[in-house]
Amino acid sequence: MIIIDATDTVLGRMASFAAKKALAGEEVVIVNAEKAIITGNKEDIFKRYKTRRDVGDRYHGPFFPRMPDRIVRRAIRGMLPYKSGKGREAYKRIKVFIGVPKEYKDKEMVNLEWKKDKLRDMKYVYIYELSKYLGAKI
Repeated sequence: MIIIDATDTVLGRMASFAAKKALAGEEVVIVNAEKAIITGNKEDIFKRYKTRRDVGDRYHGPFFPRMPDRIVRRAIRGMLPYKSGKGREAYKRIKVFIGVPKEYKDKEMVNLEWKKDKLRDMKYVYIYELSKYLGAKI
């Protein structure tokens, strides 16, 4: 089992790392999902995710989440061959949490090397900001 601390980690890089580990057969747990970041202009990110959220209708989908843990899980799903058997099995091995649950507090966590300190001059948005914009009650 690998536990990833998502604090100040770029969402796409973390998601691809988690997808590879899950496809290899490892259990992947991501904590502090709301503190992950998406790089880019804030208005553009909000616009892109808002249009994803508004596509379809509430009965037939496609459905796009509001909660931070579900947004991260959906990003990981996009990097898996979800429509095949091995992709679905890998997706079941991924757990994402807001904050750090009690059972994982004392365990060793992996911090990915691509952190926010390399993004000094870049613009970014935290997942919890995006979530609040989309209407999540966190």
